[in-house]
Amino acid sequence: IGSGFVIGLIAAVPIGPVNLLCVRRTFAYGPLHGFLSGLGAATADVVFATIVGFGFTAIAQLIKSHSTFLQIAGGAMLLIFGVRTFVAHPQLRLDDKLKVKEQDASTLVRAMASTFALAITNPATLLAFTAMFAGVAGLVGGRASYFGAILLIVGVAAGSTTWWFTLTTVAGLFHAKINEGVMTWINRVSGVVITTFGLVVFGHLIWQMF
Repeated sequence: IGSGFVIGLIAAVPIGPVNLLCVRRTFAYGPLHGFLSGLGAATADVVFATIVGFGFTAIAQLIKSHSTFLQIAGGAMLLIFGVRTFVAHPQLRLDDKLKVKEQDASTLVRAMASTFALAITNPATLLAFTAMFAGVAGLVGGRASYFGAILLIVGVAAGSTTWWFTLTTVAGLFHAKINEGVMTWINRVSGVVITTFGLVVFGHLIWQMF
């Protein structure tokens, strides 16, 4: 479990679009919204860890064979999230009716689903888990078992979840202190950065074509 926990942390910690979305949503709507957004990414990590841990070669190959389509989908979602974040009105967090709406079950599920979709369309994560699991297998002498795979996957889930809980809890400390002007800047900067990630994805795809 310890090795899986570290792998989960390594997969979740790097600052990227999902981290920015979770922090921004925490600032705007509170820690619960941000944490459940993070759980969407953690769920995607568990899916990839399960595929690698149990050796689902056919599924892994299917993901790799459709990597271009997945990258296009992921890049498009980044552009959409980036633009929507940039133009988001900071008044949302100050409007009590809308704020309550942002905490209802359906909205929270959509928040989780959006980050899951964003994370699951990144084939590079599958390759990263393959490399990290191979490293763990090397440390234990290549001995593999279903029980060992389950422990690794549980560890990944725990590590990733711990990161999102810590990140959104810390960000949540500043939630009540952020005014409309600060939220506007957070939206603008986050929107630009997330959109840039999307453009980089498409730039990489175009580069691969030549």
